[in-house]
Amino acid sequence: METSIFLAKFWGWYLLIFFLVLSFNPARIRQIFEDLKDQKFVILAAFISTIIGILNILFHNNWESNWTIIITIIGWVALGEGLVLFILPNLVVKWLGFIHVKLVQAVYMLLFLIGIFLLNMGYQIIPS
Repeated sequence: METSIFLAKFWGWYLLIFFLVLSFNPARIRQIFEDLKDQKFVILAAFISTIIGILNILFHNNWESNWTIIITIIGWVALGEGLVLFILPNLVVKWLGFIHVKLVQAVYMLLFLIGIFLLNMGYQIIPS
C-alpha cells in the first residue's frame, strides 16, 4: 500500500500541475500538437512515456477493485501511448488534425479531477 500512496501523490501532483500549466497557457496545447509533427520530439516523448509506463507497471500492477486501479491504468495508458508513438508516429500526427483544443481541455479537466482524487487518497485530506 505504501507504493500506492506514493504513486497517488506523484500522479496527483503531476496531473494538478499539468492542468494548471495548460489552463493558464492554452497556447501550450497547440505547441505540443505542433511539436508532435517533429520526429525527434515524437521519439523523445515515446521514450519517456514508455519508461514511465514500464516503471509504473513494475512498481504497481494492482488490479484490485478499489481506487488503486486508477494508478495501474495510468501506467498502462502511458506504456500504450509510448508504444503507439514509437510504432505509428505518422498516424498520431494524422489524428492530431481531428483533435480540437477544446476536446483536449475537457480531457484535462477530467484528469484534473482524477489528480485531486489521487491527492486526497495519498494525503487523506478527506478521510475515505
